[in-house]
Amino acid sequence: MAWRSSGSSNAELVGNLKRNGVFSNGRVSEAMLAVDRGDFTSSHPYEDSPQRIGYNATISAPHMHAAALEYLRNHLVAGANALDVGSGSGYLTTCMALMVGTSGTVVGVEHIPELVTLSKENVKKHHRELLDSGNIILTEGDGRLGFAEKAPYNAIHVGAAAKGLPKALIEQLAEGGRMMIPVAQADGNQVFMQIDKIDGAIRETMIEHVIYVPLTSREKQWSSR
Repeated sequence: MAWRSSGSSNAELVGNLKRNGVFSNGRVSEAMLAVDRGDFTSSHPYEDSPQRIGYNATISAPHMHAAALEYLRNHLVAGANALDVGSGSGYLTTCMALMVGTSGTVVGVEHIPELVTLSKENVKKHHRELLDSGNIILTEGDGRLGFAEKAPYNAIHVGAAAKGLPKALIEQLAEGGRMMIPVAQADGNQVFMQIDKIDGAIRETMIEHVIYVPLTSREKQWSSR
């Protein structure tokens, strides 16, 4: 049902996602309604499918963004510290920032500098205050290494499929924190994983099979253009 959630407007898209059971939380709904996906991709923004945003990168399908916010909802609370790896055009970073409120911080890490610039321009369209206040920090870097300067993180989202769990991200996850990450399997399939840090131990929960672009180096991403 998730793939049938397309709409003719942002409000219709979000309503269809909720109606189809992708998410149920009211705070998730409020954030997605407040962040118009049309600000972050000019290509079919309200279609429930991934869209290319240039530089061999995509913005994930809305149902995957909605699912990530739903699973992270209890960690994206007022004052929380969050990390969005592979922040792309800035959409999910902005949704996360609204959920952590003015006392929280969300860092978006993207290794393509042109996308960092694009994401800042996108956020400024209707949410400039999030950048001006430091509620959102968008920076160039290798997302596999996280962003140690602002760690630890109560919530981490990874928007590309990793080969195993990146050690740096596990280390930067706060006690009691949660990470949502697609992970490539030995057979070539990918699974969306929920990673919880409880009493210093890592608990892994498989959520569903997914298809994401790989979490790789900037050089390798550019060479495959």
